[in-house]
Amino acid sequence: MGVFRLARNHVGALFVLVASLAMSACTSTSSTASSSPTAVDALQLTSSSAPLSGGGALRVVKDLPAPQNTQNGSEQPLSPNDVLDVNVFQVDNLNRTVQVDSGGQISLPLIGTITAAGKTVRQLEQEIETAYGAKYLQSPDVTVFVKESIGQRITVDGEVNKAGIYPVASNSSLIDAIALAGGFNTVGDAKKVYVYRNIGPNTLVANYNVEEIRAGKSRNPRIYGGDKVVVFASKSKIAMNNLKDALGVASSAARIGVLVP
Repeated sequence: MGVFRLARNHVGALFVLVASLAMSACTSTSSTASSSPTAVDALQLTSSSAPLSGGGALRVVKDLPAPQNTQNGSEQPLSPNDVLDVNVFQVDNLNRTVQVDSGGQISLPLIGTITAAGKTVRQLEQEIETAYGAKYLQSPDVTVFVKESIGQRITVDGEVNKAGIYPVASNSSLIDAIALAGGFNTVGDAKKVYVYRNIGPNTLVANYNVEEIRAGKSRNPRIYGGDKVVVFASKSKIAMNNLKDALGVASSAARIGVLVP
C-alpha cells in the first residue's frame, strides 16, 4: 500500500508539472526564441531603421518595391557569378561563355573588361554593341543569354519544412516561395512571414500575412532573385506543443501508477 501511495503521489506531482508548463509556456518559448538568429532579426524589426555592418540600414516598409535597375519590375539585373553566353551575329570568333566576376565584370575579346552586374540583359547587349561598333565592327548584333543565374535564387528560412536556396522564375510569388520550401512546419506562423530585399546599400523588410493572401484579402507579392523569406514561429503553437508533450508524459506516468500493486 505504501508503494501505491508513493506512485500516486508521483503522478500527482507530474500533473502539477503539466499545469506549471501550461502557465509558463509562453514565457519559456519567448526566452528560447530570443537566442535564435531569426529572433535577432525580429528584434531589429521593432525599430523603423537599424544599422547594418556593411554601412547601410535595415528598414521596415509596408510593401517592398521592385529591385533597382528593373524595367517596371519585369527584368532582373545581372549579378556576380552569373554565367552568360555572349554571341556576336556572324562573327563566331567573338562568341564567348563568360562568368560575371566578384567585381561584377566580364572580359570579352578586343573590347576587354565591361561591367555587367547591375545591368539588365538588354542594357549589356547595347553596351557591347556600342563597344564593338566603335572600332571593330559595322552595326554589330549582339545577343546575351543568361545560362546560369545566381541572382535568380532565393533563400527560404525559418519555420518551413524544407529551408534552403531555391531557383525562381521571373514571375514567382511569395506563395510560390513558401510552396518550394514545403509549406509551414508545425509551429510556423502564416501571419509572420518576412521578406528581406536589398535595395542599394539598404535592406528593406516587409511583413506579409499569408493567411490573408490565400483568402484573397491581400495581394500576393512578387519575389525576386536575391530575396530572403523568413517564417517566424507562432508562440501559441509552441506552447501547445509543449503542453501536449507534458500531457503525454503525465499520461504515461498515470498508467504506471495504476499498475503498481
